[in-house]
Amino acid sequence: MTTTTMALGAALNAGLRRALEHDRKVVIMGEDVGRLGGVFRVTDTLQKDFGTDRVFDTPLAESGIVGTAFGMALRGYRPVCEIQFDGFVYPAFDQIVSQVAKIHYRTAGTVTAPLTIRIPYGGGIGAVEHHSESPEVYFTHTAGLRVVSPGTPSDAYWMIQQAVALDDPVIFLEPKHRYWDRGEVDLDTPPELPLDRARVTRPGTDVTLVTFGAMLTTALQAADIAAAEGHSIEVIDLRSLSPLDVDTVEASVRRTGRLVVTQEAPVNCGLGAEIAAQISERCFYQLEAPVLRVGGFDIPYPPAKLEAYHLPDPDRILDAVDRSLAA
Repeated sequence: MTTTTMALGAALNAGLRRALEHDRKVVIMGEDVGRLGGVFRVTDTLQKDFGTDRVFDTPLAESGIVGTAFGMALRGYRPVCEIQFDGFVYPAFDQIVSQVAKIHYRTAGTVTAPLTIRIPYGGGIGAVEHHSESPEVYFTHTAGLRVVSPGTPSDAYWMIQQAVALDDPVIFLEPKHRYWDRGEVDLDTPPELPLDRARVTRPGTDVTLVTFGAMLTTALQAADIAAAEGHSIEVIDLRSLSPLDVDTVEASVRRTGRLVVTQEAPVNCGLGAEIAAQISERCFYQLEAPVLRVGGFDIPYPPAKLEAYHLPDPDRILDAVDRSLAA
């Protein structure tokens, strides 16, 4: 077992390197992913080590990037394409939801699309407009796509390899706010959890707190504060947003009787709404309080100087926890 400490961005780089080494059909493509190594340096040195035929730059045309990658996937390659920022994915939206997501069903299972679309997403970096979006629900609503988001360096390292190895198209959402967060990574022992399973990151008895991506760190901070105040919060990291591992959430809520869901995206029609609906159906008689949601406000993403007010913090999460416990 080889365990090391690395940042989430570096873990993604190491995971992509392993994928390239394992299968010569894996290629990486996108704007500035080659010579520059990506805006966030996630693909740094990969072109130098694997060559320009396997790690290559593309024109600034997201529809063209995804369309080309889709064609390569149909021809037997396993492309990993990067959308430079979350807000830039929309020009490729038609390709993703109309073509990539539907080809397996349309061909009665005879054609697969082993395509991984990496999208740095979310806020917290003080960026300008169109650089801090949370587009996950657009894709989770689309049958035929897997949507995942790692919240730790260990998950980043292993989940990117799992995604690339799948025959399904995967929207791989990378929490850019956490690229520099460090954690332990076991480089040799594959994880026990499959890609579509949630993880109970912190056991607890009083309230279940469900989250994903960048908000995992915030949720754990809230749980630490709550513990000091005498409350035990169970934190669940969804990891997979589609399909959703509702069974793990249900098992937790049956123990705690309370559920709070937090996300960066606006609350209205967000992923938390789907979780709230399913848990309300499954655990109606076990719930001691209404399911509560904590998220961004229902506005376009604000200017950088205001994003600290927009993004949920431990205080907003704990306010919901207190309301749940008081019900």
